[in-house]
Amino acid sequence: MAILSTLLKKGIRLKESLEQDYSSPIDLQRETLKELMIHSRETAIAKRYNFYSILAAFRKPGDEFYERFQTQIPVYDYDKIYLEWWHFLLEGKTNVTSPGAVKHFALSSGTSGATSKYIPITKEMVKAIRRTGVRQILSLSNYEELPASLFKRGILMLGGSTDLEFNGTYFSGDLSGITTGRLPIWFQRFYKPGKKISRNKNWADKLDQIVEKANTWDIGIIVGVPAWLQILMEKIIEFYGVKNIHEIWPNLQIFVHGGVSFEPYKKGFEKLLGKPLTYIETYLASEGFLAFQAFPNQKSMRLVLNNGIFYEFIPFNEANFDSDGNVLPSAQTLKIDEVEEHVDYALLITTCAGAWRYLIGDTIRFVSKDEAEIIITGRTKHFLSLCGEHLSVDNMNKAVEIVEQELNICFTEFTVVGIPEGNLFAHHWYLGTEDQVDPLAIRNLIDQKLGELNDDYAVERRHALKNVYVTLLPSGVFYAWLRAQGKEGGQNKFPRVLKGEKANSWLDFVSTNSDIT
Repeated sequence: MAILSTLLKKGIRLKESLEQDYSSPIDLQRETLKELMIHSRETAIAKRYNFYSILAAFRKPGDEFYERFQTQIPVYDYDKIYLEWWHFLLEGKTNVTSPGAVKHFALSSGTSGATSKYIPITKEMVKAIRRTGVRQILSLSNYEELPASLFKRGILMLGGSTDLEFNGTYFSGDLSGITTGRLPIWFQRFYKPGKKISRNKNWADKLDQIVEKANTWDIGIIVGVPAWLQILMEKIIEFYGVKNIHEIWPNLQIFVHGGVSFEPYKKGFEKLLGKPLTYIETYLASEGFLAFQAFPNQKSMRLVLNNGIFYEFIPFNEANFDSDGNVLPSAQTLKIDEVEEHVDYALLITTCAGAWRYLIGDTIRFVSKDEAEIIITGRTKHFLSLCGEHLSVDNMNKAVEIVEQELNICFTEFTVVGIPEGNLFAHHWYLGTEDQVDPLAIRNLIDQKLGELNDDYAVERRHALKNVYVTLLPSGVFYAWLRAQGKEGGQNKFPRVLKGEKANSWLDFVSTNSDIT
């Protein structure tokens, strides 16, 4: 088992994993927050909010440390923390929200707003991401069905360019480009597509280069966003004139995915396979590596509680968020020992990269509080509630998956736009498929399934939500729009709900480009 034995030879142990297995979540999180505050105690943000007085509370038993933390430091979203603090980082200022200068910024996919966001990535964060990545690799020992020979195979990581932009002060690019460009030497012998191809900034050209090399690699694990890996495998199959990807990579056994629910892609993805894969989900955001699936045959992921990230949770309801998904000043925040299972929470994180009580924009649900096992249910701004229907991304994903199974069709992408319908409202679904199918049948089945999944939706369909529309489009339309937005490839995902400027851009694009293949 070359990868695992290499890790052990390098002295990498299971200490952190064992610590999480045998310590309570709140104890781990308390210590993590304490370490973060000590690390940043001389920064500008620490002086404004008196970190020393919060640190003093850690010497006392009970919850006073958290009471001071949540009272003295406000909740931040990206716009607020950028205007108050992070813009100084882009100007080269030091000791702002973390010690020293920040030389790298991850450009987020920017699906919620109009522009990309610059997320600071410190050396400490790169190390934390690497440590969690190692823990995930080591967790593969839990998958007893995987043969030892798998760990001698190559790992294809399909991410952004490692050739980062540099403006004289800082480097910026896709998080996967930043972290891949700093892979440890021991890992590079397994890594594909290799340094040269990974530097390519032209996404289409990069895919072509990978296709040309594909039959020379022995790939056992693939890592990336489902949509882009599906496109790559389709290109490889077509280029070599084979029936499935296993004719090129017979030892391929694992697909590590994240950033978006895999379920809507699964049916189309599996058409490209010669044999089943083991699917492993990760929660790697631009702000850090938050969680990964540690055990087979379960769809939840375990939050990493002792590696540079402190979590808080805001119940995702009308008491804490407005109708546009913005957090209210009076929002209730909870630490990990105060949450409940099967409740949706918006996630706040405090990190070793200088994010403080930062609203990451995702919503999660605990399926096991004791084990800190979660699922991602959506985005705080990627939901539809035009009239109280409270339709989540989780509802949408499940409805699409059911429709695919019942009608035996495949959707490559989808998005939903809320529109006026006279004095009331309607939903307009746009679905990408190459299958020949009746849009009305899809419309009726989606509408029916959403009513079964969501009681609020069922009520509003009898009142203010007067209609549901479905438009079927070639898959290429979705990817062409992303390309026009400068969001092709890497960690970029198509937003499941479009609002505001993004919705207008999409509607304008579809009106003139609905036949792109």
